[in-house]
Amino acid sequence: MLPEGGHEKRWTSTEAGEMPILAWVGVDPAHTTVERFRELAEAGFNQNLSFYADAGAMAKALDIAQQARVKMHVCYTDMLNDPSDAAKRFKDHPAVAAWTLKDEPSAADFVRLSKAIEQFEAADRNPDHFCYINLFPNYANPMTHEGAASQLGTATYQEHLDRFIKEVPVKVLSFDHYPITDKGLRPLWYQNLEAIARAAAEKRIPFWAFALSISHGPYPVPTLAHLRLQVYSDLAYGAQGIQYFTYWAPLDGKGQCPITADGKKSPVYDLVKQMNREIRGLSGVFVGSRVVALGHTGKIPEGTRPYAAVAPITGAKTGGDGAVVSVLARDKRRFLVIVNRDYAKPMPLEISWQQGAALASVRKDGTLEPIAAPKRQTAVEPGDVEILTWLEK
Repeated sequence: MLPEGGHEKRWTSTEAGEMPILAWVGVDPAHTTVERFRELAEAGFNQNLSFYADAGAMAKALDIAQQARVKMHVCYTDMLNDPSDAAKRFKDHPAVAAWTLKDEPSAADFVRLSKAIEQFEAADRNPDHFCYINLFPNYANPMTHEGAASQLGTATYQEHLDRFIKEVPVKVLSFDHYPITDKGLRPLWYQNLEAIARAAAEKRIPFWAFALSISHGPYPVPTLAHLRLQVYSDLAYGAQGIQYFTYWAPLDGKGQCPITADGKKSPVYDLVKQMNREIRGLSGVFVGSRVVALGHTGKIPEGTRPYAAVAPITGAKTGGDGAVVSVLARDKRRFLVIVNRDYAKPMPLEISWQQGAALASVRKDGTLEPIAAPKRQTAVEPGDVEILTWLEK
């Protein structure tokens, strides 16, 4: 947690809590070694999700991951045929983080998933474990989509989300949405974040969100600006877990991501490592904080609202495409989080506040720099974040 006085004091991620950082399609099962899992940890990941052939392969991976201090999402073929057996087999292993049940379910799967959760939770009473299900983005096909099979199994995305929250008793809400394409930013990304954040708040559970870390189809090779825009937008909306798709390349070898299909590091590995270092450095801002105000400047994305200043802030003027502007709270500590929505150009920024307010800038390593002037003028790098902090009286 941030210090109550002495702006120059540094706070640590252990004091604030650790942000879950999940490698989706993590270490390839054929490379289940301590060295490969330590390589994963060195890139800043603390959780791994790989898909194993059977319980024996899963058991080996859990033992290896424990040595590298990486938590695992338990997921292997036929696991859902007997959830109670799976839970009893692995629930006491110290490397278990979650039980992975399904990626992008249709509404037709909700009843079966609800029953599976009941079985897992009856056999595993550990409150630190949870059942993990990842939802579709809002550009998935609804039942009314012409010429394609329905992915959602409902007429609208909102109906899909509402039904899932009501029918499936998850403790963490996860969704994927890959917003950066060769043609630019998907127009409904922030609307998707709005819907997920609202649903999680109403259910009083945390939500996890993604950054795309592999090039494929319409998605370009990730840059640091791409990663920053996705991660910092997720965190500004209150995400309490960050996930990357993917860490290891698929067997077809297509797409550039941190680890290639033949097991070598690509340039994306170092970009993800830097991004995760920033997440850890800023954990005192984001871990355990709640959103108390949020809006956008510039051209307002569909499904969102304009930014309105919250005291002691009196204004936030942005150039370029505009920004996500969020106010986060933990106890008496407040954070103003401003994310440049442009992943290609810097954004001019001027922030002003009430006379007499004591504000500090938050550096990427988690240290604070007091601001003597009544305003701050700067330029926010593409996709990057500017964070100020103060104590509520």
